Order: sequence, then structure tokens, then C-alpha cells
Amino acid sequence: MTAIYAESSAVLSWLLGEPDADSVVQVLAEAEAVITSELTLVECSRALIRAQHVEGLSEAAALDRSSRLLRAAAHWTVLGITSGITERASARFPGEPLRTLDAIHLASALAARGAVDRLALLSLDQRLRAAASRTGLELLPAALDPA
Repeated sequence: MTAIYAESSAVLSWLLGEPDADSVVQVLAEAEAVITSELTLVECSRALIRAQHVEGLSEAAALDRSSRLLRAAAHWTVLGITSGITERASARFPGEPLRTLDAIHLASALAARGAVDRLALLSLDQRLRAAASRTGLELLPAALDPA
């Protein structure tokens, strides 16, 4: 297996028990290393708060999922949103247009790729997967088409 960059859409799928959650859990379990961004932790926290207010997720369930995320993230490498990452995210990527947060994720994954031998992007976001594929990043779960 390889190191993976875990993007918010995949992590949220796991936390919320969405249809692709089993694939995400398998990739996370088999990864040699998991790298993510501070952005993932913020997006997941906000999504859990939103799920409470909009989708009726109980406070206990939200706290449980938040605890699961924090326990997992304690074993992950969490990248800060540095000036180098924001500079790269501000530039063009193959496969534009990308939304701002997706550009930050892609810039973070590319920065991580420079530090590990092999890195794959774990994402369920089709637009991000398409752009990442054009940068040469391997995509996981592999069963999803890169758009």
C-alpha cells in the first residue's frame, strides 16, 4: 500500500456512514501513513455541527463521531495551511475550475507528495479527483471514476 492524503469528502463519508464509507475505511486501514490538512478537521467539525442542526443528528452522535475523528487524526500527519500551500492553491491547476477549498486540498496533497515516496489521494469529490488525476496523483478508492 501507499501513503494517502485523506480529503474531507472521504473522511465525512466514513464519519457519517455514507454509501462509500466501507471503501474509505478499508483504504484508511491499509494505508502505510495518512496525511491530511487542518482544513479536513475543520470541514468535518463544521459538517457534524451542520448535521445536528439541519439533519437532526443527535448531540451524542455528533460528539461520538467527533471523538472518532480526533482519535484517528492523532495517528495522522496533519498539515497546516502554510503560505506555500495557499500560494499553490491560488495558481491554476490542470482540470480547472476548482473550488477554493478543493484547491487547498490539492495543493496540500501535492506538498505531501514531495515528502513521501508514493502518495494517493483519498477523495470522493469527482471534480477534485479529476484535477488530481491530471497532476499524476493516484486516486482512491480506485473503483470511482475520475470524472
